[in-house]
Amino acid sequence: MLRCDFAYDLPEELIARHPTARRSDSRLLHLDGANGAVADRRFTDLPSLLHSGDLLVFNDTRVIPARLRGRKQTGGRIEILLERVIDSQRALVQLRSSKPAGVGSRIELPGDAYATVLGRDDDFWVLDFGGPPTAVFERHGEMPLPPYLLRAPEDYDRERYQTVFAREPGAVAAPTAGLHFDEALLAACELAGIHQARVTLHVGAGTFQPVRVTDLREHRMHVELAVVPPATCEAVRDCRARGGRVVAVGTTAVRALESAALGGRLEPFSGDTQLFITPGFRFRVVDAMVTNFHLPESTLLMLVSAFAGRAQVLAAYRHAIAQRYRFFSYGDAMFVEPECAALASRGTA
Repeated sequence: MLRCDFAYDLPEELIARHPTARRSDSRLLHLDGANGAVADRRFTDLPSLLHSGDLLVFNDTRVIPARLRGRKQTGGRIEILLERVIDSQRALVQLRSSKPAGVGSRIELPGDAYATVLGRDDDFWVLDFGGPPTAVFERHGEMPLPPYLLRAPEDYDRERYQTVFAREPGAVAAPTAGLHFDEALLAACELAGIHQARVTLHVGAGTFQPVRVTDLREHRMHVELAVVPPATCEAVRDCRARGGRVVAVGTTAVRALESAALGGRLEPFSGDTQLFITPGFRFRVVDAMVTNFHLPESTLLMLVSAFAGRAQVLAAYRHAIAQRYRFFSYGDAMFVEPECAALASRGTA
């Protein structure tokens, strides 16, 4: 397939630049991938769309304040955006400055900290922080709001650009489908007999990198760390046994679960994933998903299209635009049920 197969036109005023007053105040578009039917709802209607015995799977990654501002040895300003931590001292980052930083040079950081430029890795740079990189970012970093918001982070972003169930530090972008859940909605789901489980996928800055190739077979997906614990595998098996559905909250939860099942059966998993899901992919674990509206020609839109059908998804997006839904990270959400073909040859979870 081609990148342009996933293009659509979005009026700029529909980009949600700020969150709603309350997390669950969002709208919810229900898409049935089997027939393309759509229905306009509120996010608080979600428990009524689920069944007793269903399993919600959340991504419990926690966003690090991943943007740092420093100075080069020459005195020039430089901005560091964390992509992912490599080990106890090194991190993969994006660097933005008027002139490229030299290999071996030092970057002065707040609090008398510094980082040494070790070299390039494709579009990224490798820095040595001389200690745990996350500690420097947690003390001195800013929340890394998506570039399309076109604004500086405000105080409330530290809380609102983070899910209420965030536990494991490591992400540089929020798993945004989870931003709609508050404690009251989680309690309502539990009261309705809907079970919950957790995975971890540390979302990298690469999630905002555009697909640059025309033919999707040539695209190389960015690397992200994913963890699917034994307890979640057991929860999925129990869900299957009682006839429930596995409902992934966000494309990151989808990628974590499906990465852990690439061998044909869901197994505990901890490691890097570069899984790129496009139409034709056969889903082995996920039966339905909650997701936000995604950028044109993005890998996230391609994943949702693989699940519910490209034509159905793009038609749903046209409906959402006509109905003035709010788009992207702080925007509204979808509850998506699959196109039959997506599950046609699924393995045993």
